[in-house]
Amino acid sequence: MISERLGRDLRPYDIWYDGFKSRSSIPEDLLTSKTSALYPDPAAFRAGMPIMLTKLGWSAERANYIAEKIVVDPARGSGHAWGAGMKGAVSHLRTRVSDKGMDYKGYNIAVHEFGHNVEQTISLYDVDYFMLSGVPNTAFTEATAFLFQDRDLMLLGIKEENPEKEKLQTLDAAWSLMEIMGVSMVEMKVWKWLYENPQATPAQLKEQVIKIAVEVWNKYFAPVMGVSDSPLLAIYSHMINGPLYLQNYAYGQIIQFQIEDHLRGKDFSDEIDRMYSLGRLTPQQWMNQAVGVKISAQPILRALDEALK
Repeated sequence: MISERLGRDLRPYDIWYDGFKSRSSIPEDLLTSKTSALYPDPAAFRAGMPIMLTKLGWSAERANYIAEKIVVDPARGSGHAWGAGMKGAVSHLRTRVSDKGMDYKGYNIAVHEFGHNVEQTISLYDVDYFMLSGVPNTAFTEATAFLFQDRDLMLLGIKEENPEKEKLQTLDAAWSLMEIMGVSMVEMKVWKWLYENPQATPAQLKEQVIKIAVEVWNKYFAPVMGVSDSPLLAIYSHMINGPLYLQNYAYGQIIQFQIEDHLRGKDFSDEIDRMYSLGRLTPQQWMNQAVGVKISAQPILRALDEALK
């Protein structure tokens, strides 16, 4: 399907194909003109947080309660969210804003980080006991961040009219999941090798990362993409500077899909408040209480089969 849309054979970098996203039909310059006008600096983004929360369904009082516990700092990198360690402290949303204001890419990332901060606030202040504060593991906070990020156009006041929206979201979720699972497998294999070779030099590590990336590519991606021996899965610096993190994105996307499925016909803000006040239970216990089923890739696979039909 992607090959038909592109009018050519697939190439390795098409693992990042994002043509299923609604925003792909909107010129990025147009989106950036909107975000830079709304958010010329980090302070403007912080001031806009209560408005975003009310658009997602929270009352004005509840939106202010959550937003006042989050501050926005300028970032050198792309963005980051750092939760408070105790009640009374604040969560930090770090995002990049140039002197021309926040471009769309920065805004998209900032909304993702905002999702983290909202989860961090709810799971600190609203759990039954302080010792339960947080979520089962990092994949669960990534799921919240993805839930927010997917609503970034709505938060800008851009209505999506595409009748195929649901199918396209499924296709995008499945394709994106395949990519992040690939780099996750590379990372796990790299760290297994590092534990077995603790005296490895930077040069040896680089060589091994590329070797493992090619092996994973040839096993899982080459049969789909029609190209062998690509080292592309070695590209993520996360693998070394944030060890064993990429799997959280993979599981986070699976959890996000299941939560989205659960949210149909329900109030977004009420359900987020309920789910993320459960606290740091074991992963499957949290999922059972939150959405009534265990963590599973089956829902996304079933939805993908339907979308492809």
